[in-house]
Amino acid sequence: MKRFVFFLFSLCVFSAIHAEERIEMVPFGDMEQWAVRYIKESKIIGGKTRILYAIAPTDTIRRNMAFDYAKSGSPWTVSSAYARVKRVEKASGSVSPERRGNGWCCRLDSKMDSVIAVGFLKLRVLVAGSIFTGVTLEPVTSADDPYSVVDMGVPFTKRPVAMMLDYKAKIEESDEIVQAAAKPKITKKKGRDAAVMSVFLQKRWEDKDGNLHALRVGSGYERVYHSTGWKENHRIPVYWGDQITKRSDYKAYMGAGGQIFMARNSKGKMVLIHEEGYSNDNPTHIIISCSSGCYEAFVGHPGNTLWVDNIRLVYDD
Repeated sequence: MKRFVFFLFSLCVFSAIHAEERIEMVPFGDMEQWAVRYIKESKIIGGKTRILYAIAPTDTIRRNMAFDYAKSGSPWTVSSAYARVKRVEKASGSVSPERRGNGWCCRLDSKMDSVIAVGFLKLRVLVAGSIFTGVTLEPVTSADDPYSVVDMGVPFTKRPVAMMLDYKAKIEESDEIVQAAAKPKITKKKGRDAAVMSVFLQKRWEDKDGNLHALRVGSGYERVYHSTGWKENHRIPVYWGDQITKRSDYKAYMGAGGQIFMARNSKGKMVLIHEEGYSNDNPTHIIISCSSGCYEAFVGHPGNTLWVDNIRLVYDD
């Protein structure tokens, strides 16, 4: 992640609506620039051409190739991905730009993706549309451990008091979710899916054996359980140290150790980040995430959609 060292230090000042605070746009957080990728899938699974999008400098790519998020200049990665498994090439898209007024916003969809293998075997996958600060390692070569292909977070040492964004949601009013993990059969069970918007700040370090450790420095988390029209300049406060655990609605997934995060260590190996508690020190990394679903990989409710735009960070000036 050295390629992003102090990248977010160069955040451009977006506006200041109060004399005592400063609001800065996250790079590419205005959702106005997108790279468009055309991926031709293997004939054995139908041979369709799929379109994938990345929040990155405007570009059009008409080749089956891995997208180099690390060199794109953007801190964002997306859940859409190009996969190559045993020479079979596949694309899965759940993130896309959508017109909003005279510009663009980001649309995140929870959807079922399917593959007809060898002409008769239908494999289905539940994919939630998600964006993160970090890097997806393409091509994806297996669906066994989806967390192992996302290098989560980018270097960052500031102390925002809130994340601000515009959002809209379409949430299915259902108490049933499905689990579909590239198998012919899907499993239905009770549960209520929701869209998620979060910002986590960590202080990370690596031990002599290459293990990554972290303390949670700041936490901002919100779930959206109901459909809503556009909400502009919506604020998600950042709670420093362990203060988020004092919230009346606190759940374990909001705090330290409540999420699965992986990253590359100094040797280039993807390893689990062990969040071991809380700290009031300055952070070393930031993880901003927005998703159309709140469950683990391959679990959720098809049909949920989250739109986000103008992702900013707020500071006391």
